[in-house]
Amino acid sequence: MDTKWSKVIIHASAFFAPMLVPILFFLMSSEDEVKRLSIQALLFQFVMWLLVVISTFFSIFLIGIPFLIVFSIMLLVVPIIGIVKALNGTSWNYPIVGRWM
Repeated sequence: MDTKWSKVIIHASAFFAPMLVPILFFLMSSEDEVKRLSIQALLFQFVMWLLVVISTFFSIFLIGIPFLIVFSIMLLVVPIIGIVKALNGTSWNYPIVGRWM
């Protein structure tokens, strides 16, 4: 499979299978770039959901509401940016976890 479409599928998986698809691509792909992106996508989803849960807890005290809004928007917007970048053929790292790799 072309790495361009592999990247698009990994980014788009955030909307239908955020954990399963990156793991499958990591195990099945022989391309280092696809493996790196699948790990980034998996870590990004894990970190963002953790931040959403923490923000939801702090929403009880009204402190977490702005963070909950920002993190929820990021869960929707960041994969779309990744899809567009993958379709354009440019290299792109996920925010927060992209520099960990």
